[in-house]
Amino acid sequence: MNADQGEFAFIDWLRHRSTTDASVAVGIGDDCAVTLVPATTRQLLVTTDMLLEGSCFLLDEAGPRAVGRKAMAVNLSDIAAMAGVPRWAVVSVGLPRQRGRTIAEEIYLGLREMADAFGTLIVGGDTNSWDGPLTLSVTLIGESLPPGPCLRRGAKPGDWLLVTGTLGGSILGKHLTFTPRVREAQILQRHGPIHAMIDISDGLSKDVGHICQASGCGVILDAWRIPLSADAHRLAEQTGKSPVEHALTDGEDFELAFAVEPSIGQRLLEEQPLGEVRIAHIGEFIPAGFYLRDDTGVHPYEPRGYSHPLE
Repeated sequence: MNADQGEFAFIDWLRHRSTTDASVAVGIGDDCAVTLVPATTRQLLVTTDMLLEGSCFLLDEAGPRAVGRKAMAVNLSDIAAMAGVPRWAVVSVGLPRQRGRTIAEEIYLGLREMADAFGTLIVGGDTNSWDGPLTLSVTLIGESLPPGPCLRRGAKPGDWLLVTGTLGGSILGKHLTFTPRVREAQILQRHGPIHAMIDISDGLSKDVGHICQASGCGVILDAWRIPLSADAHRLAEQTGKSPVEHALTDGEDFELAFAVEPSIGQRLLEEQPLGEVRIAHIGEFIPAGFYLRDDTGVHPYEPRGYSHPLE
């Protein structure tokens, strides 16, 4: 079988397994997907993430289905950061020539697992093969909800900094198995104005730093308030770093960090509307600077986390 027959056979395999609804006029198999945009004042949200073998995952360790799941989940997490509704996804994959078809099918099953869980339709993409490692890119389109998307900018001095879930040690497994906080973000938005929000992908301190930079303000983080995962404690035993430092810098927790007025924050803490996903108050926004407060006092802190190196 030549390369074209292999690609077209896989596309046919996809077409017979894809799901659709009334919003999709043309799905997998044409030059473009065609979707129907609702006649509302909602804005479209567009995000994309690329996963590279050796940098974002180890294929032999994770397995292709988990890689597909993660590729969809990181994009869903971006939609969650804006309190939006995910709708349509397109997927591009560069497959290794060896076992490419088997890997492709398993990736698709992982993608569908996440997409189906959040009502997202995979409507197209591209498939190629080469002599390099697996490369996977997902582009996701969503819709904003009233009163509009939550942005990184908008935090104000005096606002509380809140987070969902627990943080740190994601490399021990959570980076592959996390649940994007799409539904939680929508619930939060209904409970009161969110001034700014971000998903924690690069590390708590670095991502909170992004909010500060976009909002033109600073922050004081309270070390003892940061909710630590069991993995943060386990990883600390291996690395010698404190669990708090892992929570501040590890990244790929994919929880939400957000700014609200103190009155809204207090109500969220009392009501805990997210069920098993707990909300914690971990700091306050201030006019300028980045500080960590612990039992020895308040200290300047340089936000750190993951960054793709570029020469």
